[in-house]
Amino acid sequence: MMTKVLVAGLALVLAAAQAVGKSQQTDYQAVVDAAYAQFKDVDEGANADYIPILATVPSDMFGVVIVTRQGEVFSAGEMDYEFSIQSVSKPFTASLVMAQQGPAAVRTKIGVEPTGLPFNSKMALELYSARSVNPLVNAGAIAAVSLVEADSEANRWEQIHGNLSAYAGRELSVLEEVYTSEYEESWSNRAIANLLYNYGRLYSDPEETLRVYTRQCSTGINTLDLGMMGATLANQGVNPVTGKRVLDAAHVPELLAIMATAGFYDESGEWMYSAGLPAKTGVGGGIVAVVPGRFAIATFSPPLNEAGNSIRGMRAIRHIAGELGVGLYGANPSE
Repeated sequence: MMTKVLVAGLALVLAAAQAVGKSQQTDYQAVVDAAYAQFKDVDEGANADYIPILATVPSDMFGVVIVTRQGEVFSAGEMDYEFSIQSVSKPFTASLVMAQQGPAAVRTKIGVEPTGLPFNSKMALELYSARSVNPLVNAGAIAAVSLVEADSEANRWEQIHGNLSAYAGRELSVLEEVYTSEYEESWSNRAIANLLYNYGRLYSDPEETLRVYTRQCSTGINTLDLGMMGATLANQGVNPVTGKRVLDAAHVPELLAIMATAGFYDESGEWMYSAGLPAKTGVGGGIVAVVPGRFAIATFSPPLNEAGNSIRGMRAIRHIAGELGVGLYGANPSE
């Protein structure tokens, strides 16, 4: 029921966005600059270290960007440094499953409900009959990788890589050092994959799926790439620079609904309460938020809070959303 309400709300916002004037566009750079200046010196949180190499990423890096559905870019701070996409990859691979099999496959073979538990929870697999629960927690994301229609491990990765690159508008590469570091320490995700397989909720070989999933999470992106990926969703599934359709417009509302309910790990309710935007965060320090029909906001900053969300990034996006009054359910001014 919650997902249906969100889908309906997103559809209304998307339709209304067509009538929004361009007068605010001249303010975008000023708002981005202000958010960057206000939060760049925040000294809170810590890099993720359960993947050892993530602890080595410079903690002072910070980038903020708005990319509009027309492909206009308004940025401040670090735009070029390539960091690992990590969990921000999850909605985009879920969209590939939607493109191949339709949104119903995501609902029936993975699930669409938030867990209210940490993203890497194994308890959720025992508490919920759906097991994988939704495609934005580790269990559901691993299941999504296994659902990609492929005849080999190489073909599975080729499709996932091609899909991520299409969203970004350029060919992305894997950060091999991140992949090695993550795969060598992937005991928790290996347990999740094996549990899913045991319950009949994994649809390819567990170790193959784990390798491809880890490679997906180790894909390198920069802040601008992330903004472009979000802008593709804001533009109803069409990359605003390349003009390539990556996802059918009819499926975008379902994907954004999942991002709204589960995109911020177990802080998703707090995020929607304060920012009001569908978004996805990752422990590599990236966050992307989507204003349907208008633009995306993306940030990069490695220090995370206890839930695994970038502190500077959260505050910057929340500030921008408040200043521009673009919360999904109406203007939500900064507190």
